[in-house]
Amino acid sequence: MPVYASLLRSVNVGGRSIAMARLREVYESLGFARVESCVQSGNVVFTTRLRRAEAIASMIESAIAEEFGLDVTVLVRTPEELDRIVSANPFLPGADRKALHVTFLAGTPVAHAVKAADTERFAPDRFAVKRRDIYLACPGGYGRTKLNNAYFERLFGTAATTRNWNTVEKLHAMTRAR
Repeated sequence: MPVYASLLRSVNVGGRSIAMARLREVYESLGFARVESCVQSGNVVFTTRLRRAEAIASMIESAIAEEFGLDVTVLVRTPEELDRIVSANPFLPGADRKALHVTFLAGTPVAHAVKAADTERFAPDRFAVKRRDIYLACPGGYGRTKLNNAYFERLFGTAATTRNWNTVEKLHAMTRAR
């Protein structure tokens, strides 16, 4: 059965709280199996017979809206996509792993927008776009950078959510352990 990792945007920040135990129950109510959450920021790994990531994300969004009354964007990645993300980080080796993050995009940005993006504008913070994912190196910390979800959503016109490198590696390992 296919394995997926889902990432919820803006959960358990700014008063938008969802208990991970209850979230797992919601996933199970959708017929997903082997449901496991990763940290408190809305990361869930699960299996399902469904094969369309967009349809899966839409189902989860609807269930969260119904159960919790929250409008939450859900992004879904496969183990293969996480393999590519982990193996293609342009800042490794060399960068401090604590400074690394990945911003996951709901859609693929158009080529001209990627080409026009000024990757050095916020130096020493840097970013690199690869398909639907943006690699970040933020030596001063993600909390201080201007390279946040809102910036990339405006720049590329699609929803975004960011995870630190440690969480990305954990999600990758969880999808591969199934």
